[in-house]
Amino acid sequence: MSLLAWWLKTDALTQVAALVLLAMSVMSWVVILWKARQLRRASADLPRCLAAFWQAPDLAAAAQRLQHFDREALVLPMVVASHSVVMQAADGSLATAGARAQQLTRALRDALHGVLARLQWGQVLLATAGATAPFVGLLGTVWGIYHALRVLAQTSSAQVTLAQVAGPVGESLVMTAAGLAVAIPAVLAYNGFGRVLARLEAELEGFALDLRELLADGAVANP
Repeated sequence: MSLLAWWLKTDALTQVAALVLLAMSVMSWVVILWKARQLRRASADLPRCLAAFWQAPDLAAAAQRLQHFDREALVLPMVVASHSVVMQAADGSLATAGARAQQLTRALRDALHGVLARLQWGQVLLATAGATAPFVGLLGTVWGIYHALRVLAQTSSAQVTLAQVAGPVGESLVMTAAGLAVAIPAVLAYNGFGRVLARLEAELEGFALDLRELLADGAVANP
């Protein structure tokens, strides 16, 4: 039986479940392809960015160099934020109150959270698709089997054939296969991206800590 014939034989609930699975699949693959590109670039850029930063004579020069290396804006936001703290003059506001170490902590924390939020974008969608797609498929399967049993209940036991049972049940199992086809790539991608993200987050957090310690005592000169 073709997919079109199967679609025309199904009822509204099964069609809605199928459309939900299709939407999950499309969104998952868009996120998978986009994040694979993003994390590949980030993994390649981060070592070059850190090397360029530590070889720069000051923060302004470091920010200038990072514009050529930091395609995913991983390190540059933290450097710009810390440079703003170093260069800003006290104006009596709470933002400039306290020691420089405290101001750097606030600025670097906010910049780091922004970077990590961009890196983690899409992970929730993959986790949701991986967790819910099998159940959506199972709903379609159970609903299809229910209809098959109703047909059998309305048919005389002497007239029941194997085709009457196997056909509807086999068609309903298509939904289970569809749910697994959506969930498996999403789960694999979520786990794979999670390992890469954990490594990138550890390196960025370490850099933020090193940068704070470097600038907290005011030893770095700026033009």
